[in-house]
Amino acid sequence: MSRRPPLAILVIALAEWFGTSLWFTPNALLAELRLAWALDADDLAWLTGAVQVGFLLGTLGIGLSGLADRRDASRVFAVCCVIGAASNAALVHAGGLGPAVALRLITGMALAGIYPVGMKLMVGWAPERTGAALAWLVGMLVLGTAMPHLLAALDLGGGWQLTLWLASLLAVTGGAGVDWLGEAPPPEPCPSRPRLGGLAAFRLPEFRRAAGAYFGHMWELYTLWALLPLWLLHALPGLSTSGAALASFALIAVGAPGCWLGGWLSQRHGSRSVARWGLAGSALCATLYALTADTLPTAALIVLLGAWSLLAVIDSPHFSALSARACPAALVGSALTLQNAIGFAISALSLGLLLPWLPLLGQSLAWLLLPGPLLGLLALGRGH
Repeated sequence: MSRRPPLAILVIALAEWFGTSLWFTPNALLAELRLAWALDADDLAWLTGAVQVGFLLGTLGIGLSGLADRRDASRVFAVCCVIGAASNAALVHAGGLGPAVALRLITGMALAGIYPVGMKLMVGWAPERTGAALAWLVGMLVLGTAMPHLLAALDLGGGWQLTLWLASLLAVTGGAGVDWLGEAPPPEPCPSRPRLGGLAAFRLPEFRRAAGAYFGHMWELYTLWALLPLWLLHALPGLSTSGAALASFALIAVGAPGCWLGGWLSQRHGSRSVARWGLAGSALCATLYALTADTLPTAALIVLLGAWSLLAVIDSPHFSALSARACPAALVGSALTLQNAIGFAISALSLGLLLPWLPLLGQSLAWLLLPGPLLGLLALGRGH
């Protein structure tokens, strides 16, 4: 039975793109949802916060229990795609903030079985090309993150409900593809099932180094993605709603080819080098933006934001690749999921602490993102 690894990489990467399109669907529809549900501006933060909390709870549950290593990861992925698609589509009938927050919490928990479990699947199918394969996976995550902005900007005539339904349809399609693909051939000899979950991985020095670098990276990444549309509108205040949506999609989506470039580079220079370059590059961009945002011409400012967006995510697959290589095969799924949970908690902390300072600090808020990549570089060290 052997399905070729390139086909498996393609199926898993597309499924990741389609599944993670559920992540920020309400964020692309804020104006419409505010009118439909009579929301205040402060209420809208609950929709984003709920999916973040759900994702954190889901990744902690999967990572600590070892579920991704005790059960078929492909089946976990497919079931979570269906649950996430159903909770996302049900937003059409939510009618108000309370039910919508509950549904977004469920969607976030489902995403915990899509993103990190997808990494476990990719590592299983491409053990000799982990960095490059995970680069494709994270690139598709970036496209999934940006996808709702594109769906909203296309204005296909079905209103905000159609955007939700299309994202849910994509997620179900991705889950069906992974269910068809199934599990990777087991390594030889077949490892025993883990008893301790992902916590056991933190006993391994190389895993701790890679995870520490990832945690610094996560302080910066999601807060940067939240800030990009706001900084863009500050630079181009005359943008139309659809123009702002398309520009936001482009600024975030540029990270996808960045990830693929990083995967290609990792085949020649190794994942540790690509991770180090990404951290150093995003630190440089944060510094340049903080120093020059008020004086750069608009075009140059947009280029700088795009470069920062690319460099902030180019290293993301390689922390996971380094972590996966440091773990025995029986721990990979749980370890990556738990690493993801901690990193996501750090990103939620960064969002909660830093975004309220935007009205006061403006572009200078970039200084507060800078410690993330710098601490990541320190944690990664000089290893080979």
